[in-house]
Amino acid sequence: MWIAVTREVSPTLGNCELSYVPREAIDVARASAQHHDYQHALEALGCRLLTLPAEPDLPDAVFVEDTAIVLDEVAVLTRPGALSRRAEVPSVAEVLRRYRPVLVIDAPGTLDGGDVLRLGRTLYVGQSARSNAEGIAQLRELLAGHGYAVRGVPTRGCLHLKSAVTQVADDTLLLQPDWVDRELFASFRIIEVDPGEPHAANVLRIGDALLMPASFPRTQQRLLEAGFEVTGVEVAELQKAEGAVTCCSLVFRVME
Repeated sequence: MWIAVTREVSPTLGNCELSYVPREAIDVARASAQHHDYQHALEALGCRLLTLPAEPDLPDAVFVEDTAIVLDEVAVLTRPGALSRRAEVPSVAEVLRRYRPVLVIDAPGTLDGGDVLRLGRTLYVGQSARSNAEGIAQLRELLAGHGYAVRGVPTRGCLHLKSAVTQVADDTLLLQPDWVDRELFASFRIIEVDPGEPHAANVLRIGDALLMPASFPRTQQRLLEAGFEVTGVEVAELQKAEGAVTCCSLVFRVME
C-alpha cells in the first residue's frame, strides 16, 4: 500500500521562501483548492492520504518533502537549509515514527528532501544552497549500514536537485539539462524537458504512473509518446511559491 503524507496549505503561503522565481501575489484559497485536487490525484493513483493540518506560522510547510527522506528501511529527518523551515520537521517526524525507524541530520549539516533523488540503492543529493557538504556527509554515514551509496551532485540555476531531474521509470529520467549535467546519469535513458518548459522536470512517480503539473503540456506529450501513463494536475499557485508535485507529499510503501 502507498502512503502519502501531505499538509494543508498555510494561510501565510505568500510569505514563503523564494530563491529562483520572482515573488508574485498568491491566491491562498486557490492554492488550497489546487492542493486538494493534487491530494485527490494521489488517491486516484492508489495512495492513502495522511494529512497534517495547516501551520499558520510556517508559510512553506505544505512542501513536506523537504522535511524527510523515507526509504524502505528507515526515515531520515532533515535539517532544512532555510532557518524558517526547521520547525516543520517535528510534526512530520511524529507521523513517520509510526512506519519507520527514524534517523536525524544534525547541525551544522543542512539537507532538504527535495535535493535527494533515490535511484535504486544510490541517493543523489543536490549540492545546493539548501543542502551543504556536512549534511550530505551525515546522510552518507547514516545510510552506509543500510546498503545505500550517497553521491553529491552539482546543480545550477534551480532550488533543488529534483527541480532538475526526477525518475520516471527504473531506467529512465526526466531531466532539465540547463540545471544539471546529464553525463552524471549516463547509465540511464534520458528524456529532456521541452526547452520552452524549463521547470517541467519535477514529476512524481507512483508505481508505473506519473503525476506532473498541467502547465507543461509539451513535456507531458514527450512522456506520453515514450509510453508513460501521465496525470496532469493544476498547481499554478503552488508553483508561485517555488513548489511542484514532488514537494507536496512524502510517498512511501507499507505492508498491508
